[in-house]
Amino acid sequence: MKNIKIITLCLCVLFSFKSQAQKNNGIVAAVAGIAAVGTAIAINSQMKEMAELKATEWILGEYSEFTSFSLKTLDFDAKKKKDASAVSIVTYKVQLFKPADKVELNGKKYVLFAFLSDGWINQNGIDFNRFIWHLVDESEWINMMTSYVKVSSDEKNIGTIQKTLKEGKIVNKGVRVKSKLVLPFYKLEGDMYVVTDYSDMMKIIYNEKSLGIYLKKTRNLVQIGRDDIIEIHDFLVD
Repeated sequence: MKNIKIITLCLCVLFSFKSQAQKNNGIVAAVAGIAAVGTAIAINSQMKEMAELKATEWILGEYSEFTSFSLKTLDFDAKKKKDASAVSIVTYKVQLFKPADKVELNGKKYVLFAFLSDGWINQNGIDFNRFIWHLVDESEWINMMTSYVKVSSDEKNIGTIQKTLKEGKIVNKGVRVKSKLVLPFYKLEGDMYVVTDYSDMMKIIYNEKSLGIYLKKTRNLVQIGRDDIIEIHDFLVD
């Protein structure tokens, strides 16, 4: 509750600075602008800390077998930059480890997705009831990407796709192994969608060279940024 009050206060200060900047000019407006930027940075940092805490609490509540783990924010805004969806995505790197004097993060790796539906942040702070969590390991990620490649390319053999994914990475035009584009994606127009019903939670969509996830619970479609897909893939797939 204290953190939410801090964010609300910062938002009020930010709007106040903007209002003053509009009424004045010159030095006063410049000072107000600098203060507003500083306040926005502080708000963003506070939001990240709160969201990371909530992610940790979710892991603690859902995975009692995780007795020692590391959790770090991977990307606080992992959706495609041009995506107009009301849903946002936050991703976290999760890795198990064995406690020791000199700890090495060498345990199993996971990526935790937080899908944030419309209205997750408002004048009262962050509404964590609008978060949908999804934890994936390497096996689940490969399964998701296999379903994605099957609808975005001519290759339908699961074994071939999985082997290629483990050896390479997904880029804008397909799956590349080293410098060779092994599995090229279809060239579709912006208003064309290829869909596969992946699970009870989601459908996976290929559109405009992007990975789209349709959340059945909220009926929202969101696209993950290509750089984020590559980063997740590099982290999970050894």
